[in-house]
Amino acid sequence: MKVGFIGLGQMGRGIAGNVLAGGHELVVTDLSPQAAASLLERGATWADSAEELGRQVEVVFTSLPTPPDVEKVAESLEQTLPAGAAWFDLSTNSVDGVRALAARLAERSISFLDAPVSGGPEGAASGRLAIWVGGERDVFDRHLALLQALSDKPAYIGETGAGTIAKLVHNMTSLGISAVLGEMMTVGVKAGLDPLALFEAIRSGAAGRARSFDKFGKRILAGDLDTPSFQLRLAYKDAGLALRLAREFDVETTLSDAIYETMTEAMDRGWGGRDSQAFLLLQQERAGIPPMKVDPHELQAVFDRT
Repeated sequence: MKVGFIGLGQMGRGIAGNVLAGGHELVVTDLSPQAAASLLERGATWADSAEELGRQVEVVFTSLPTPPDVEKVAESLEQTLPAGAAWFDLSTNSVDGVRALAARLAERSISFLDAPVSGGPEGAASGRLAIWVGGERDVFDRHLALLQALSDKPAYIGETGAGTIAKLVHNMTSLGISAVLGEMMTVGVKAGLDPLALFEAIRSGAAGRARSFDKFGKRILAGDLDTPSFQLRLAYKDAGLALRLAREFDVETTLSDAIYETMTEAMDRGWGGRDSQAFLLLQQERAGIPPMKVDPHELQAVFDRT
């Protein structure tokens, strides 16, 4: 299969290298020809522009920094990609942006799939990379072998925009976890602990040993909040003590304070005897959605696959 790749930064270069490793013919372009040097040495072909690249390939991948960059490339590719071609955009874009692009390209019989990735530059190079795809299922299935050359976890998420939604939820959650960890690390260090000793200690605890999202799945998605392994009232007590420590050392904890306020509301509802995750049900109420609950066998299958 002749594959095009546009955008050879830290992520794109590694992913494009796995296209070559998978035995595919590869045509590349980038603002900087030097970015393609290692790929050209391995047998890739250079195109002077996105337009030129579009004339040569049947499937194209883009890995670009911003939505305007994707739009600029779209203006070129829609003129030259042949009918029946598929475009997988690995960039992180907006949901309305990818939906508008997909609709526009469909008028030319070109399939556009939003396919953002997660795994960092090391994952891009090694192939230990998640690719979350939104768009036409049959196009995903037709190109699955190609996607598996790039990723150990290519996944079809749903219609156009679904991959982008998954990526945005993932990244904001990751940032939130890092932000709260950052807040409480400053509390611990200001209270007198060595940062490395503190980090090693908390990394060996229950949360530090677990995959970040597993507890949410095992409690909230499973709907298992009334057979607690750790009661909300005890978690609330611990949160209060942590924030008292922060006040003692005059450390601002904006995010942790907001979490404590939500926990207080859950306690006021009489949920103290439920699992410590029960306060997260309040966010579902605020969002106007019913409590999340999935089939336990399907949930276990997710854990088994990962």
